[in-house]
Amino acid sequence: MAYYFIHRFGRSPLTLGYSLAAADVVLAPFVPSDTARGGGIMFPVTRSVAQAAGSEPGPTADRLGAFLVLVSFHATYTASGMFLTGMAANPLIAEFAAKGAHVELTWGRWLAGSIVPGLLTLTLVPRLIRRVVTPTIADIGLVRAHARDELAALGPVRGAERWLVIVMLGVMTGWVTSPLHGLHNTVVALTGVCVLLLAGVLTWDDLLSERRAWDALIWFAPLLMMADALNEAGVIKVLSAAFFAGLAGWPWLAAFPLLAVAYLYLHYGFASMTAHVTALYPSFIAAAVLVGAPPLVAALVLAYFSNLDACLTHYGTGSAPVFFGAGYLSQGTWWKVGFLVSVLNLGIWLGVGMAWWKVLGWW
Repeated sequence: MAYYFIHRFGRSPLTLGYSLAAADVVLAPFVPSDTARGGGIMFPVTRSVAQAAGSEPGPTADRLGAFLVLVSFHATYTASGMFLTGMAANPLIAEFAAKGAHVELTWGRWLAGSIVPGLLTLTLVPRLIRRVVTPTIADIGLVRAHARDELAALGPVRGAERWLVIVMLGVMTGWVTSPLHGLHNTVVALTGVCVLLLAGVLTWDDLLSERRAWDALIWFAPLLMMADALNEAGVIKVLSAAFFAGLAGWPWLAAFPLLAVAYLYLHYGFASMTAHVTALYPSFIAAAVLVGAPPLVAALVLAYFSNLDACLTHYGTGSAPVFFGAGYLSQGTWWKVGFLVSVLNLGIWLGVGMAWWKVLGWW
């Protein structure tokens, strides 16, 4: 997907960055892991494209590599935030929202709220990065030739790959139409896995070897149970009331943005988006409801910022150390760009986003 977009649309460093971002967005609904998609899929492609342009860590980093690494990284967590199935903790957020705000975050509702601010972020962030880390390369003909050669080496789509595409599109259709047929997203996903097994696309050994997936499955259950227990015991409500007492009496349009900003920048203290969500989302959603924010808006804004907060540091999500570890950028530059992007995202999602959600009738 990435090489196809690069070959068709890559005409300049900026459109090259857009091509990588487009590939990430296409993959995000089907690869529910920021680490797997960003670090395992997009980073190797990004690195190979930079190398094809003669850009390596060190003296030639500014040629193209530094710019592409930043664009690809910031596109990864943005794409994760746009889809309910884009990041491992997003379904956990949906569970917290159902229990803490009594709202249902379906796949379609999640995307409806994120599509406009998300696409705006994907459009403006690469332009912001280009102003801070300006690529010096002018001709990217070698990069397009590299993409063409890689596509040729991959060859035509094979039978198993056709089955995979068909099943993925079918599962996606099932998720989007869940309000109509009533099947839970998990049922749809497991049905897709069964079809892949029956068609021979995957084997049982393939499933057993996915250690990260089993690890996430085992850990998420107790995390959710502990959050439920804290909520049922009233601990979350007590902590929220005590911690956010200073916002009592404020209009929700003034109090809630402050909650969102605090939620975003508290991620400086976390090395995992899932850990951030587990520790803070229940209390913040409770506080948002207490100050009078519309439950759906509160649930989704905090959900989106649970992904967008990854912009801040080189350790804030699983894919960040992979991109940063390539050596194209210094820590100071990474943090500087991350903070600037966070300010831009706040303006987009709390500005344009709020206007878009007003159009949707959410508040």
